[in-house]
Amino acid sequence: MNDFDGLVAAVTGGASGIGAAVVRVLQDRGARVAVLDLDPSGVPDGVLGVRTDVGDDASVRAAIDTVVRELGRLDVVVNNAGIGAQGTVADNDDEEWRRVFDINVMGVVRVSRAALPHLHRSPAAAIVNTASLVATAGLPQRAAYSASKGAVAALTRAMAADHLPEGIRVNSVDPGTADTPWIDRLLEQADDPDAERAALEARQPHGRLVSAEEVAHAVAYLASPTAGSTTGTSLAVDGGMSGLRLRPRT
Repeated sequence: MNDFDGLVAAVTGGASGIGAAVVRVLQDRGARVAVLDLDPSGVPDGVLGVRTDVGDDASVRAAIDTVVRELGRLDVVVNNAGIGAQGTVADNDDEEWRRVFDINVMGVVRVSRAALPHLHRSPAAAIVNTASLVATAGLPQRAAYSASKGAVAALTRAMAADHLPEGIRVNSVDPGTADTPWIDRLLEQADDPDAERAALEARQPHGRLVSAEEVAHAVAYLASPTAGSTTGTSLAVDGGMSGLRLRPRT
């Protein structure tokens, strides 16, 4: 498919994990892509790497300006940068809650806000936010993270309503437990990493972790001009975890 021919996409957190998979898929489908990341040094050939801290408004605005200056336009924004957090509501102090919301929620706000003037000039403007299964399903030990991703889901719908009259579609993707570097780090901290991975896989109705590439293809669908009637939508890529209740495997 070449549905992104002539379009420019900016992907935050695009240097690893789901973000890196999104970059590959968009590039394969014809987009010129910029990675906005704290460390963009390892981006693929042909991709513009821009060091960006989504927790800092000046850094974000400078990064968006760089993308437009170097690539000439901006059509698609993928707000993928985020951080994880573990614990119940009682386990983290105010500073940790602020840190999680500052990156996961305000990061989306900062990047979208800086991009809007350029998206207004695009004939195929789209924003895709990375939310999560935990925006709609309660998982243990994920209070701050879940709250932040629930905010991203609500923000996505509000942005879709605000900006559809301006020709800008806004959607989110809701991955289940994905096979990413963050999950790898969590598993390394477990007493029995193999048993913990098996438990995570068993929790998914389809019996395995979600791949980054599967999420990336969902992002590409939502961002594509071929999805012109899709906006205000949260697309689950979770192996059925959000909606299916299967009998235990025997």
